[in-house]
Amino acid sequence: MLTRRAFVVPKAGSLKNLYIQEQTLPLPDSDQVTIAVKAIGLNYADIFAIKGLYSATPKGAFVPGLEYAGEVVQVGSKVTHLKVGDKIMGVTRFGSYTTHLNIDARYVMPLPEGWTFAEGAAFPVQVLTAYYALVPLGALKNGQTVLIHSAAGGVGILANRIAKRLGAYTIGVVGNASKLELLHKEGYDGAVIRSTQFKNDVQKALQGRELNIVLETTGSKYFYWSYELLASQGRLIAYGSAQFTTQGNRPNYFKLVWRYLFRPRLFPLKMIPQNKSLMAFNLIWIYEKAELMQELWEEINVLKLPPPLIGHTFSFEQLPQALQLFQTGKTVGKIIVEVS
Repeated sequence: MLTRRAFVVPKAGSLKNLYIQEQTLPLPDSDQVTIAVKAIGLNYADIFAIKGLYSATPKGAFVPGLEYAGEVVQVGSKVTHLKVGDKIMGVTRFGSYTTHLNIDARYVMPLPEGWTFAEGAAFPVQVLTAYYALVPLGALKNGQTVLIHSAAGGVGILANRIAKRLGAYTIGVVGNASKLELLHKEGYDGAVIRSTQFKNDVQKALQGRELNIVLETTGSKYFYWSYELLASQGRLIAYGSAQFTTQGNRPNYFKLVWRYLFRPRLFPLKMIPQNKSLMAFNLIWIYEKAELMQELWEEINVLKLPPPLIGHTFSFEQLPQALQLFQTGKTVGKIIVEVS
């Protein structure tokens, strides 16, 4: 057994509930490994879970966090593909906000050669989200057009890189002009700033092309406008609802209820003659399917993607401040917490 430090939420409801606690970590089970965590990746699901707005949040006290990178320090008796000293990255169904963790060895991947721990921690959740949305669900084909919301964030950047590898024409959507330079650098073919002119701006960016796939993260009016822009046989894949991310430590329930009541609605009887599809997924579901996750990793490895973009770095003790910045929506790339 060893002693670890972990950020614990005794009860979901507020970012202020997050605090560091010393804990005793038992020896790993036979199919587990113990990881000394070196870097932690932040995700919107973390904020939703801490505030009590995420359906998959554990009951009672829990350690948040879905992804990390680090080094193997102990190996269970049935684990043969990993050894002490291996540098790895991985995903977990909560629990990565810590200095050490035990994890089922099936969810651990080797850190690519030349990558830093920060880059490893920025990769798993983002790339699985982007790839699953584009390929198994979106059925992306060479020459098709993809509209990517939150295009300057971790998922958006990786989605663009994957789509370009597969021969797509990509248009990124961002909240303000300060992020346009990054989209140009990342190789987006077009870029749109969210505004009341959204539909006209997207049509201009399409330059006569059909819109085949939308990766949607807002859950707001842009969801509905994006759906309307889809061509026949178009697919909208939803994996986020950023409009329900409110500022402050606690949820603003008045705003949440208002936004929920006036959320976009689609009606199947109208969708049928339009020949359009809506698909949605939660990455937690993929976590429960270890074999599927391993298949996706094999397909992702074939693409040989470059290291992800790290936009902001914080120390372990600064993790609450990192979450405060994250929920503002003013970040680019991935926010990483480094564990010394």
